[in-house]
Amino acid sequence: MPENSFDVIVIGSGPGGYVTAIRAAQLGFNTAVIEKDKIGGRCLNYACIPAKAVLRTADVVAEIREAGEFGINVGAPSVDFGAVMERRNRVVTTLTGGVAGLLKKNRVTVIEGAASLEGERQVSVAGQSYQARFVVLATGSVKRPIPGTQFGGRVIGTEEAWALPELPGSLAVIGSGASGSEIASAYARLGTEVKLFEALDRVLPSEDADISRLAERGFKKQGIDVHTGTLVTNVQSGELKVTFDYGDQTGQADYVVIAAGRGPDVEGLGLELAGVALDERGLIAVDGAMRTNLAGVYAIGDLVAGPALAHKASDEGVIAVEDAAGLHTHPISYPDIPRATFCTPNVASFGLTEEQARAQGHEVVVGKVPYGAVGAGTVYGDRQGMVKLIGDKRYGELLGGHIIGAKATELVQELVNAKLLEGGYPEVARAIHGHPTLSEAVMEAARALDGWLIHG
Repeated sequence: MPENSFDVIVIGSGPGGYVTAIRAAQLGFNTAVIEKDKIGGRCLNYACIPAKAVLRTADVVAEIREAGEFGINVGAPSVDFGAVMERRNRVVTTLTGGVAGLLKKNRVTVIEGAASLEGERQVSVAGQSYQARFVVLATGSVKRPIPGTQFGGRVIGTEEAWALPELPGSLAVIGSGASGSEIASAYARLGTEVKLFEALDRVLPSEDADISRLAERGFKKQGIDVHTGTLVTNVQSGELKVTFDYGDQTGQADYVVIAAGRGPDVEGLGLELAGVALDERGLIAVDGAMRTNLAGVYAIGDLVAGPALAHKASDEGVIAVEDAAGLHTHPISYPDIPRATFCTPNVASFGLTEEQARAQGHEVVVGKVPYGAVGAGTVYGDRQGMVKLIGDKRYGELLGGHIIGAKATELVQELVNAKLLEGGYPEVARAIHGHPTLSEAVMEAARALDGWLIHG
C-alpha cells in the first residue's frame, strides 16, 4: 500500500476517534488517526478527565470537613490550588500518554495537523493528500456562547473553567446541565462563591423531575446560589471582574462560565465541498451504522445526533469500523446509554423519565427508595440519596432508572446491563445483592415496582 494510502483514516483522537482507530487496527485495517491538537482530544486534555480530577479533590475536601461525624477530629482543610492543578495535569499526562501508547501498540499511524475532506475517500492535511478506503469523522464539539455574549477575557467556557490559574473567589455558571452542575459543585466545595443560572425551571433539566429537585437541594446545601427560570444578559468582561444582569438584578463574579451548550466541530472539515449531508439541526446525518450519504465516509460522536457523551462516541466508532469490515452491527438505543454527572450528589440515569414514559403511553409503575432504606446508606453517611425506577406493568419492562447519591454513576450500570440482556424489573428484584451495599437500594426499588418492597 502506498505511503499516503490507508484502509481507514480517523479524523480526531478523542474517546471516539482513538477507540475507532484501535478497533480498526484490530480488524486488520491499516489505520491512521489525524489530530490537530493533542492525542486524546478535548475530553482527555481539557474536559472530561480534568473535570473529574478537580471534582475528586473537591470530594476529598468535603470528606475532611465531614470527618467529625465519623469520630475523626481534624482541622479545617485549606486548598493549595496550584497543587490541585499540578495533580490535574499529571492525571491528564498519564492518560493521554496511555492512549498514545495504545495507538503505537496497535500500529496506528498518527498524523498531526488539521484535516479536511477532498472527496469521498481523500483527506488533506497541510497540503498533503491521503487516500483511504474508509474515513471516520470524529472531531467532537466546540463551545458556544449564549445569545448576546462572546468568549474572551473573564468570560470563559467549560474547558477553561477546569484550568484556571488561581482558585477564584467567585464564579457565575450559566447552564445547569451536566457540565455546569459539575463546575458549580466542584468550585463551591473548594471554597468559591458560586451562582448557578438555568433558563429552564429546574437544574439538570434533562433528568427526571424528582432527581432534579434533590440535586438542587444538594447544591444549595453546598452553598451554591441557584437561580432557575433565569436568563443572564448584558455580560461585560472587565480587567478583574465580569458584570451581568439576571432578572431585575445586577451581579458580578471573577469569571462567568458559559456551560449552556456546544456545537459540532466541523469548521475546516470541508463537509459542504465534499457533499456531506446534514440534518435539520446542522449535525451530520448518519444511519444506524454511522454511515453518511457518502460511500465509505462515517461520522460519530458529537458530530451526529444523540447524547454528547464520550462513551457514546466510542461505541459509535466501533460500530462504524465493524460495518466497514462487513460485520453485522446493531443501531444504538440512545435512550438506554448510561448518563453520568459527577457533581455532588452524583446523578446517573438511563432510559425514560417518568414524564416521558407516561407521554409514550406506557402503563407506568414507579419504584422509589431512599438510600436510607438500606443499611449501607446509613453506614456510609448518605441517607438522602434515592433510586427511582420506571417500569411498564404490562410486561415487567424496565423503562428507566434514575439515581442520585453516592456512587450513583457506578450503580446505574446494573440497570443498563439488565435492560441490555432483556431482563425486566422482576429480574432485578430477585437478583441477590451483597449486604450491606448501596446496590441493595437498586434491588429494593425494583421490588417496589414489582409490588413487594421489603425495606420501605
